[in-house]
Amino acid sequence: MSAPVTYASYLQIDALLRLQTPLSDGPEHDELLFITIHQVYELWFKQLLHELRGLRTRLNADDAPAAAATLKRVLTIMKTLVKQVDVLETMTPLSFNAFRARLETSSGFQSGQFRALEFLLGHKRPALLAQHEPGSTVRAELEALLAEPSIWDCFVRHLHRLGLSMPEAALHRDPAAATVADEAVQAQLIAVYQRYPYSAQLCELLVDLDEGMQEWRYRHVKMVERTIGAKLGTGGSAGMAYLRETLFKPLFPDLWAIRTQL
Repeated sequence: MSAPVTYASYLQIDALLRLQTPLSDGPEHDELLFITIHQVYELWFKQLLHELRGLRTRLNADDAPAAAATLKRVLTIMKTLVKQVDVLETMTPLSFNAFRARLETSSGFQSGQFRALEFLLGHKRPALLAQHEPGSTVRAELEALLAEPSIWDCFVRHLHRLGLSMPEAALHRDPAAATVADEAVQAQLIAVYQRYPYSAQLCELLVDLDEGMQEWRYRHVKMVERTIGAKLGTGGSAGMAYLRETLFKPLFPDLWAIRTQL
């Protein structure tokens, strides 16, 4: 007879709590915080990927109410990601530098799940595949996402099936290409706001998601700046110089471009 399922066995608490393993001598007090926060981020990234894949499925099925509910959950998770930066910012530059050397070549830039989120949301850059070993699981997942339609691609096709005349170039574009602004798409989005109120709500939820991602990037940049200043990032990354380049770049540029025309 098998043992009954308990809180600890269902959540695999023992295995989970063994995963926080500081490498510094002592160890340094704040290394546990650093590891815990980043592992929690990766767990939330896993959940976001699960939700966004579900969103893509619901858009493909033209299930707008379920798509809206999924987006609302995603937005709530994004708020949690942003708030976690507050906890990281309780760590001073001195306390971080006490164990920073132990990170060696590791860097958040190597997060395969965050890159997968970007690809799923349409921020696709094939050159970044080189960060991951050919034949690895994460490389295979990113290659698959690169070849698949993004959330935005699915949304454009969903609107087309509702009766909007989306341009052929947007409906059949290369899925591996990053999302770019398209004036023909923008003309149809204006019609959405004028004639399709429920679809307009979906548009606004996507704007909220875009803004949430930009807010998270900004908070992350400022956290890094207050912790390491202008130093190079771990793993040889450009640190602040690279992170600043990621700011204020919208995922869904057409939804921002039409603001002045509504």
